[in-house]
Amino acid sequence: MNPARLFISRPIASCLLALAFLACGLLTWRLLPVAPLPEVDFPVITVSASLPGASPESMATTVATPLERALGSISGVVAITSSSNQGSTQIMLQFELDRNIDEAAREVQAAINTVRGELPAGMPGNPEYRKINPSQAPIMALALSSANLDSSDLYDAASTILAQKLAQISGVGEVNVTGASLPAVRVQLDPGALLHNGIALDEVRSAITQSTALYPLGFVEDDEHRWRVGISDSLRTAEQYRELVIRHQDGAVVRLGDLATVTDSVENRYTSGFHNHRPAVILMVSRQSGANIVRTIDAIHEQLPQLQALMPTDSELAVVMDRSPVIRSTLNEAQFTLVLASLLVVLVVWLFLGSARTALIPSVALPVSLVGSFVVMYFYGFSLNNLSLMALIVAAGLVVDDAIVVLENVERHIENGLTPFQAALKGTGEVGFTLLAMNVALVVVFVSILFMGGIVERLFREFSITLAAAMLISLLVSLTLTPSLCALWLKSRAEQTPGVVARYSESLFSDLREGYQNTLDWALRHGVLILLALAAVIASNAWLYVNITKETLPQQDTGQIRGFVRGDDGFSFRVMQPKIEAYRQFILADPAVQDLTGTSGGASGTTNAQLSINLKPLEERGVSAQQVIERLRQNPPQIPGAIMFLMVDQDIYLGSPFRRSEHEVVLRSDSLEDLKIWSQRVSEGMQELPELVDVDAAGGEETRQVMLDIDREAARRLGVDMATIASVLNNSFSQRQVATLYDELNQYRVVMELDPRYTEDPAVLAQIEVITNAGTRVPLSAFASWDYGMASDRVRHDGQFASVGVGYALAPGVTAYEAEQAIDRLLGEIMLPTSVHTVPASSGRPDFSVNLNQPWLLLWVVLAVYLVLGVLYESTLHPLTILSTLPSAGVGALLALNLSGTNFSLIALLGLFLLIGVVMKNAIMMIDFALDAQRRDGLPPQAAIRRAAVLRLRPILMTNLAGLLGAVPLVLGFGEGAEMRRPLGITIIGGLAVSQLLTLYTTPVIYLYLERLRQRVLRHREQPADSMNPSP
Repeated sequence: MNPARLFISRPIASCLLALAFLACGLLTWRLLPVAPLPEVDFPVITVSASLPGASPESMATTVATPLERALGSISGVVAITSSSNQGSTQIMLQFELDRNIDEAAREVQAAINTVRGELPAGMPGNPEYRKINPSQAPIMALALSSANLDSSDLYDAASTILAQKLAQISGVGEVNVTGASLPAVRVQLDPGALLHNGIALDEVRSAITQSTALYPLGFVEDDEHRWRVGISDSLRTAEQYRELVIRHQDGAVVRLGDLATVTDSVENRYTSGFHNHRPAVILMVSRQSGANIVRTIDAIHEQLPQLQALMPTDSELAVVMDRSPVIRSTLNEAQFTLVLASLLVVLVVWLFLGSARTALIPSVALPVSLVGSFVVMYFYGFSLNNLSLMALIVAAGLVVDDAIVVLENVERHIENGLTPFQAALKGTGEVGFTLLAMNVALVVVFVSILFMGGIVERLFREFSITLAAAMLISLLVSLTLTPSLCALWLKSRAEQTPGVVARYSESLFSDLREGYQNTLDWALRHGVLILLALAAVIASNAWLYVNITKETLPQQDTGQIRGFVRGDDGFSFRVMQPKIEAYRQFILADPAVQDLTGTSGGASGTTNAQLSINLKPLEERGVSAQQVIERLRQNPPQIPGAIMFLMVDQDIYLGSPFRRSEHEVVLRSDSLEDLKIWSQRVSEGMQELPELVDVDAAGGEETRQVMLDIDREAARRLGVDMATIASVLNNSFSQRQVATLYDELNQYRVVMELDPRYTEDPAVLAQIEVITNAGTRVPLSAFASWDYGMASDRVRHDGQFASVGVGYALAPGVTAYEAEQAIDRLLGEIMLPTSVHTVPASSGRPDFSVNLNQPWLLLWVVLAVYLVLGVLYESTLHPLTILSTLPSAGVGALLALNLSGTNFSLIALLGLFLLIGVVMKNAIMMIDFALDAQRRDGLPPQAAIRRAAVLRLRPILMTNLAGLLGAVPLVLGFGEGAEMRRPLGITIIGGLAVSQLLTLYTTPVIYLYLERLRQRVLRHREQPADSMNPSP
């Protein structure tokens, strides 16, 4: 029984079911979250530890190394990297993609607890971990500034109140506050006053620490009442600390104010933030996993007036970065592209069929299939993003194919005299298996994308499942709704009155069909030439693929530029500020720049600054973000001792968080000295390569250092141990936090150091005294001497080896692939020693293994399709005929990419996957009819395939032209996100155009030759049987 009969007999019910499905799709469409790209969750955990004043080498050896050793034993860790700066270490653990992040977090905490006893005792707290997703860039940035208030007061209000209120908004994940530090009481000791009063640094530190110590005081009670015991003497301000008694000496009181300048200051003097021309505190807002970015940002905007009211009166809260306009523009452009593609497809159908009434039937399948896909997206937890909408744009040219096949076959039967009802019933029954084979082959291709593995599978999962869902829905529609509408709307042959378009379309198609018949007859007579041409096409595929330039993903224009300013080794924080200011002025002078925010000092180092450049909307600036960078590079300001690096921010960032360039080559060694020497040589060599710009070595920076040489024997005789020496130096120069002040809303610190007036010259070391074990004081110079030199400003570990990353950007017109080849040649010429290991430039990305395996992925898809078709056709030969269509599509796609100057990326690879499924449909339509003609009508193979090719010419042309024109808006789009869609459109158009031309001839020839081979094999099998049974 024909399953379509149930729906053909009940057209009203079929239409109402389709409307219900359409309504469900529209409902779920409003519930889908919005994002620029699919959410790719990386199981990444960072561990942070601090030891104020410790050198980068000390942080690396005493903090990073023990932690890395313990953390590296956790199961599922695939990469471990760390960066140690002055007083801080950050370690990043990257886990296998299927690792449960919560379980990993528990194991990380256990590892930290295990190794805590091996870490320095002076650490202000235990190492802390947090789960992060490096693929998620901040969605919004706010700047809090004031003309009158100190930055520390702004930071206090931002971190205590503003960040908390923002975190309570639905959809907000993390709020990171930078650009200043909390208020603190700063004690700046005068070494001369200490010497005069005979007081050592540790004595002062001990007095301050004990002044704020909190102890349980208990209670008193009688038979009826109970009273808590409290102390009113709580120090809060610098004025109160000045009166703190340090010692009673010779009948006099020595107070802290007699020994030091005590001020209300900040925890860290070496950090600052800015927004455009003003100092500011910056708040970076990230979203929760799965949250709708646009709705989250809208919710923040609604709360901004209330948030501003909570801030100090003289402050101003401004939005300096907002991702929602770019995302809205990207989605609007994608939706417009989808509508345009749908209209072009409908136009193709109308022109071929010549009747608006008839064209409406396959056109109905378009909204039902596309909108119905939203239901699947909702239940899978997908979002409306560039890739999922790209899948629907591509589907717009494909979902009508099934309906076209049904409609065309039904019309053919109507022309032969059947009623619409009879024709719908018979026509649908004839093509049912054809439709099933076409869609199963397509779905196998799309599902194969899920086996790409790693990050790429996560990234393209939504694309493949959305497209597969649209195709399966279109199959369902073509077997239910389409035949129902054919029976309901089509007219019998006697009732038809062709219009002008129908007559012109039929006349044009008749001429085309006649020309095709003649050329097809020639091709069938000269099959060897056609096979040679096919072999040439296959060889061309290999040559084009090897020689085409490749990249991972097209560079997005997010409207955001990330910048980094690096000063010369040894510059002070104060010296760097005017240099950073000069770069700020230079950037803000560019007409494309809307806002500039950033921070200097802090965790980045005193000689560095991080910049975030927010560009004007694309329609206002008129140039891409990369063009803005190239414009800024052309005429940079000549600022001695400082250099700036720029890169376009991306929605998916696949590199190391410690990287500050677009691309990077990593050198690893267990010898810091070897690493320093050879990273310098590699960096100098890369600077000479014309393919690269902005070459910079990260992890090998140096700074000026005063190196103390301790005479341990002399120190032992005097009764001084190394711990005491380290404590005294820490008290003097490291902004040591010696006490905590507790407030109702926050906790603040008391910071102790030598007065900066005395620390400008290293000669101050001669005035420092150390307390011996006997309680006497001796000068540091009694057992130590010092010299000047250079030391690492940052120590980086990669895989527990010391490492240096040499970053670089691409020169204009140079692809990443070309740059990588140039670097690989350079590394071969330098001949690094065995002690230095290099991660090649071509494998510095976590997804490069997928690029290497692209040919194997395609072969796997072809094999999977072959197996499925073999099962459907119960044949090992006919699937080969269908697969013979693929080389022509590959040549067309690669040729189109070459001619358009487009690199072969993972987006183009998606296009090849699509072409595998689409071009096979032509062969399937031909082969099904040829096999049916042989089986039912007894035609020989040549007559059968000729008849099938001619009869199927119209639907083949219609489906190919619909798919081709449906991809045209992908190529012509110039709005936000167009750079991601364009390679897919070029691949589809090139592949379909060339395959349309070639497969109309190669498929019949291959079919004919394989049929002859099959019959020859059958005759060969029958001959032995005949010889075993001779006739009597």
